[in-house]
Amino acid sequence: MKNSIIILLCLLCFSGSAQICTPQGDEISYGVNNVWIGYAYDNMNLTGYKSYVNEGTAGSPNFDESFGGSDVNYATNGCAVFTSTFSMRYKLTKNFTNGFYIFTAGGDDGYRLSLDGGTTWVINNWGDHSYATSTYSVTLNGTYNMVLEYYENGGGNRISFDVAAACSGSENTAVYGTGNIWNGYIYDGINFDLYSGMVHEGNAGSLNFDENFGGNNVLYATSSCNVQTETFSARYRLTKTFTTGSYVFTVGGDDGYRLSIDGGATWLVDRWNLQSYNTTLSPVVVLNGTYNLVLEYYESGGDNRVSVAVQALNILPVDLTIFDATPRNNEVELNWSVAAGSTPKQFRIERSSNGINFNTISTTAGSASSHYTANDKTATTGTWYYRLKITDINGSIYYSNIRVVRVTIDSGNNEVLFYPSVVTNNFVMFKSSINISNATITVIDINGRINSQQKITKITDAVPVHLPLTAQNNKLAAGFYMIKVSGANGELVVGKVIVQ
Repeated sequence: MKNSIIILLCLLCFSGSAQICTPQGDEISYGVNNVWIGYAYDNMNLTGYKSYVNEGTAGSPNFDESFGGSDVNYATNGCAVFTSTFSMRYKLTKNFTNGFYIFTAGGDDGYRLSLDGGTTWVINNWGDHSYATSTYSVTLNGTYNMVLEYYENGGGNRISFDVAAACSGSENTAVYGTGNIWNGYIYDGINFDLYSGMVHEGNAGSLNFDENFGGNNVLYATSSCNVQTETFSARYRLTKTFTTGSYVFTVGGDDGYRLSIDGGATWLVDRWNLQSYNTTLSPVVVLNGTYNLVLEYYESGGDNRVSVAVQALNILPVDLTIFDATPRNNEVELNWSVAAGSTPKQFRIERSSNGINFNTISTTAGSASSHYTANDKTATTGTWYYRLKITDINGSIYYSNIRVVRVTIDSGNNEVLFYPSVVTNNFVMFKSSINISNATITVIDINGRINSQQKITKITDAVPVHLPLTAQNNKLAAGFYMIKVSGANGELVVGKVIVQ
């Protein structure tokens, strides 16, 4: 019995001494020359340090490690670690030449990647899950302390790392095309992320172009790298000299598009949002000299297309001899004359509240007459801009110069009460301090458009009138409106309401 106890004690002592090992490595040092130092821990929270391993080779830092399988002893340069509920911290100092790089890290379970020694994580998927990968793209230039951390919470285990220099273009993307040929700079990513290469649009005869990039979700060739036509963007540049005249640009896109004539400082057309293909007509601009045009575009998925065209609008410096706009009797009187021999088909009077966005307020047919007149009866108090859009019998379109008019509506001694000031049921009440016969009630929106007009035979002094804002009780859209009441004897009163 005594001998058996002694033998058992000896076996226990021998067994214990066989499992004693000394961890190697300092947990601090970074690997170099593309070879990581991986510090192994016998807990999921990077505690219980066991020893270190190496990953990567002199030719590449990329690796894919499965630790010999699930629930086995993984050998290190010191003490083995059991491949369940364990963790790893890999460190590598690496120099990157100037360029754009794509990092891909993967793991089962949690993994995260830092390029600044663990201060921040550019990839962070720190949770329990089956094997998954994440990517991060960035421009690097210099030396970086990379840290890749991993933990395993049971079952399968795997950690992987890959970095590759992305294909990118080498052109100077600030250079403008000339001679009606756009320099188009194509990027992978909707925010001009990775420059892929250059293309050209337009031709010597015209800057106009319409591009669909070869189709949806295909490879589009550039000077350097192909780009997948999903989630990409383009910036087109062109320096062009315009002879003196008025011009209008038509720009279209699916998805976002915008056009600048001052190098991107301001946008003449700006439709920077997700949308199916549509076009936008720019305001008419008077150009004279050399301009740096920038057309930007992005595609977020589905169809893709971008287009631009410019049209010169002829001004009639001789045929249109007079164009005047004059406030008179609470209206704006417009007068214009054309020279003998002119052949106008139609005149459109256009009005704007800001001098940029114009709306047609009336149309006058051309005739044998050389003098024309029209009245704007809907102008409210404020500053208004007027111009003529003239269509010749041959289809040519001309624009007059712009006339600016300051309008002040004089309501005299007429006291009119409109109530309520905030309308919710499509009706207002108003009461006048004078009699108004054969009254016309006009409802005008903030852009000067007439929304409705109604006739009332007589408005009696001090008698309230129940007025629907629209015919057939069609409710107005929410917004600010002017109500103009005019009578047979020139009486005029104006009120304001807000429709909710």
